[in-house]
Amino acid sequence: MRNLSLQRPLVAFDLETTGTDVDKDRIVQIGVIRVAPDGNRRSWNQLVNPERPIPPEASAVHGIRDADVKDQPTFAQLRGEVESWFAGADLAGYNSTRFDLPLLLNELKRAGSTLTLQGVRHFDAMSIFHQMERRDLTAAYRFYCDKELVGAHDALADVTATLDVLDAQVGRYAELDGRDLDALHRFCNPDEGRFVDRSRKLAWNDQGEAVFTFGKHNGKSLQQASLDPSGRSYMDWILGADFSDEVKAIIREALAGRFPQRG
Repeated sequence: MRNLSLQRPLVAFDLETTGTDVDKDRIVQIGVIRVAPDGNRRSWNQLVNPERPIPPEASAVHGIRDADVKDQPTFAQLRGEVESWFAGADLAGYNSTRFDLPLLLNELKRAGSTLTLQGVRHFDAMSIFHQMERRDLTAAYRFYCDKELVGAHDALADVTATLDVLDAQVGRYAELDGRDLDALHRFCNPDEGRFVDRSRKLAWNDQGEAVFTFGKHNGKSLQQASLDPSGRSYMDWILGADFSDEVKAIIREALAGRFPQRG
């Protein structure tokens, strides 16, 4: 590496998972590159059986499906190898502070690992990116319009700048056609129609059924959940927890045997 002076190995890693809940979701793939202080690199790329179905919405992101991992080792079976790759090294990732590292530590704990990361340095490239390259409207106005935004956070000044930025973006990127506003809408809203509710707690599956996108019933349809005591108990819990009125109304209907239909 040309700009990093390593005193000990550096392990860069990334996880593909069953979802985005660091406490409950599981690893389906782990990729590691271990860089020695002398620059020598070793890499490891391993599929992992999460011992649970992979939700369709997760597969849509990383392309890994149940059939791909059914004959792969579980994380518990891979624990020793994971420990050997990470032992004695500093860490690097992208969004690893908030996602990859806490999820990995939870998997290690479940597998009975005693690996400690005390004293390990951790470098998150996304954190550096967000701190060094501002992504607010003032920065966008400077980047796309080559102007300084005067009166930032005044509503009219901000909305005027937003229009200028949008127009400049369409002019900058060939793939954005300012004459095809339907295509521009689809570009800005790639997930439109995928979710049942505005808070994205429920999504449509390939059969047009509403399925959970979170928690222990992640990927299970409302109709499936309503047919077993565990599912109904979970739905009752949602009604008393901090969820939107929209989600609660859908859950009440489902408990009464009325399920949303994709239009």
